[in-house]
Amino acid sequence: MKTTIRHNILNANIDNFSMQETLAKIKESIDKKEQIHHVVVNAGKIVAMQKDLKLRKSVNESDLINVDGQAVVWASKILGKPLKERVAGIDLMVNLVKKAHENNYKIFFFGAKEEVVKKVVDIYASQYSTSIIAGYRNGYFKKEEEKNIAKEIAHSGANILFVAISSPTKENFLYDNKNLLKNVNFIMGVGGSFDVIAGKVKRAPMWMQKVGLEWFYRFIQEPKRMWKRYLIGNTNFILLVFKHKFLKK
Repeated sequence: MKTTIRHNILNANIDNFSMQETLAKIKESIDKKEQIHHVVVNAGKIVAMQKDLKLRKSVNESDLINVDGQAVVWASKILGKPLKERVAGIDLMVNLVKKAHENNYKIFFFGAKEEVVKKVVDIYASQYSTSIIAGYRNGYFKKEEEKNIAKEIAHSGANILFVAISSPTKENFLYDNKNLLKNVNFIMGVGGSFDVIAGKVKRAPMWMQKVGLEWFYRFIQEPKRMWKRYLIGNTNFILLVFKHKFLKK
């Protein structure tokens, strides 16, 4: 398929793909038995990338980078590098689970608490079929266990890997172990998506997603845990955009 433009916005590389273009690119890679290392960026991650150079490298050297944050879509227009649309990680994951069922792909689910990831697997096995499940594992491990976990996933027969671990751990895990995972055609970090699918966390109504308030809906569910990530992170992102637009020569 035709390659689209890759923009660099505030030190973050972002591919200007729509959801449908992203899905087509992934299917093409799986069918050719090639690997795509996928990542999404949002306002908070872009702020973190300004100082966390390993995270920046892990993101920017990925094969496919989508924007998962309406604030970044708005910023792209302000900065003169407009992106087509937001491709939310959870929406991409849900679409890919359906595609797995339709195309006989297998998925490995890695991350979250044991009861959460098991519930996600049970939900999808019931909704579609156990045939899409290559395996699953919770997201609690020691650094020295990483290589063995990657090998376990690689030997599971999975075409797709979803990693539901917080940043920057998931990005660095995928970047550091992508050679061990070369048999897995599509590897992707999905953050807190397992919690949503399992019903532990509610997702914002569609109208809030469309106006860029999904972060606020998440914040009011867990204010003590999320206030720093969203309130401080979003403020820093606005300041970063302002500085780049009006102060950078």
